Amino acid sequence: MKSRTASRTQPLGVALLAAMVLAAFGLTAARADDTPAGDPANGKRVYLADGCFECHGRAGQGGTFNYPTPSLAQIDLPVESFIAFLREAPNDMPSFSADVLSDKDAADIHAFLRSLPGRKPVKDFPILNQ
Repeated sequence: MKSRTASRTQPLGVALLAAMVLAAFGLTAARADDTPAGDPANGKRVYLADGCFECHGRAGQGGTFNYPTPSLAQIDLPVESFIAFLREAPNDMPSFSADVLSDKDAADIHAFLRSLPGRKPVKDFPILNQ
């Protein structure tokens, strides 16, 4: 991964925890007016330039680094929660402060990940249907 200095000043924030609970129950918080919608083309550029693909794959399919890394294609996490997660990332994933990765670029990455096709159903693999 590209070396980037990012802050890790506090534990997982209350807002992130609340967003995760809301997402678990299929609820989403109201979108803040100042949160950018996201540009998938720029999101792809930033995702590749910042080295996210090194762990999560070029198509957001996930992979293995020190342990299995999650698939991000078709991410269901609301953009606000995604940005909060990037600010206080767990385990070996680096955290990205707003000085390092702007909210706009983070929203663009989110839009790019939402634009990816995600996993194919088993029926699309003939060898698995024999």
